[in-house]
Amino acid sequence: MARSHLTLAALATSAVAGLDVAQASGFGSGTHGDFESALLTTRDGAHWIIRVPTSERAEAEQSADLVSLRALSTGVRARLPFAVSNYAGQTPIGGTRAVVYDFVYGSPVDLAAIAEGSLLAPNLGRAIAAIHTLPTSFVADAGLPVLSPAEILRSTITIMDRASATNLVPAALLGRWEKATEDGPLWQFAPTVINGGLSADSFLSSDDEVTGLLGWQSLSIGDPARDLYWLLGARGGYVAEAAFDAYNEARGSSDRQVKHRAMLYAELEIAKWLLHGTQERSTEIVDDAVQMLHGLVDTVQNDLDQTLSHNTMPVMAVDEVEAMLDRDQRS
Repeated sequence: MARSHLTLAALATSAVAGLDVAQASGFGSGTHGDFESALLTTRDGAHWIIRVPTSERAEAEQSADLVSLRALSTGVRARLPFAVSNYAGQTPIGGTRAVVYDFVYGSPVDLAAIAEGSLLAPNLGRAIAAIHTLPTSFVADAGLPVLSPAEILRSTITIMDRASATNLVPAALLGRWEKATEDGPLWQFAPTVINGGLSADSFLSSDDEVTGLLGWQSLSIGDPARDLYWLLGARGGYVAEAAFDAYNEARGSSDRQVKHRAMLYAELEIAKWLLHGTQERSTEIVDDAVQMLHGLVDTVQNDLDQTLSHNTMPVMAVDEVEAMLDRDQRS
C-alpha cells in the first residue's frame, strides 16, 4: 500500500534535522517506476525530494546513486555546467530507507519535442562533454568501476555471445557485430568519466539550457560512447548531429570513432532486450525483440558486408532506433 504524502513528509523530518515541511505533493515514480516519491516544500520556500524504493532493484540503484553523489565533491561539481542532487539525509522504513535530496530545478527533456535549430541539442552535447572531461582520479578514489578498452570490448563480446546462444539473432547481424569487435581502430580510445546510464529522462532543462542531471548510479570510468548512444533515438537526425558536433567541439576529442561505437551500442540494446525477455521468460518481450532484430536487418541490409567499422557508418532508421531505446528504458 502506497504511503501518503503526509507520511513521506514525516519521514523527511526524521531524516533531516530541522527540516520544517509546509507542504508535500506527489512527484514522479523514479526511472523504473519503483520509487515512492514526494516533493516537499519547507516554510522558507526551499524544495526537497524524498524517495523510498519499493523493489530490490530500486534499493540497489539508490545505494549506488548515493555512493556516486558522495564521490562528486564540491570541486568536481564546480566543473559541471548543471546542477547535481545533494544528499541531505535518510531514515529507515520497512526494511529499506527513505532518502532526502535537495530539489534540482528544470523540466524533463523530451527528445521528440526538440525542434530543429534549438540550442538544447548542442547544449546536451556540451553537458555530456563536461562529464567526460572530469578528472578520473575521483572515480577511482571512490572505488567505482574503472574499465579499460580491452575490458569494455570483452563485455561487449559477452553480450553478443549470450544473444547468439539464444539462436534468435539473425546471422547477418551477428556477423556485422563481430566485424565491429574485430576492428582494432574502433576500440582505440581513452576511457573517461561517464555517467553510464544517460537517457533523455536524465536531463532537466529550462529555456534550452541544461539545468540538471539526475541518476548517477552507474558512474564509472568507461567508454564515452555509452553516454551518447541514446541520442541516436531522436527523430529527424538534427538532435544527434547537433549534439555530437557540439560534444566533439567541446572535448576537442581525438576519439573519432565515438559515434561508430555509439551506433553499435544502440544496436546491441536490442540484443539486451532479447536477453531480458529470455531471462524473464516473457514470450511477449522475446517476440518484440526478434521483430526488432529482423527490422534492423532490413534497415542495414545494404551495409551488412561492410561492418560498423571506423571506415563506414551505416545509419539505422530513426524510428527503429527510437522504438529500440524506448523499449530498453521500459525494461
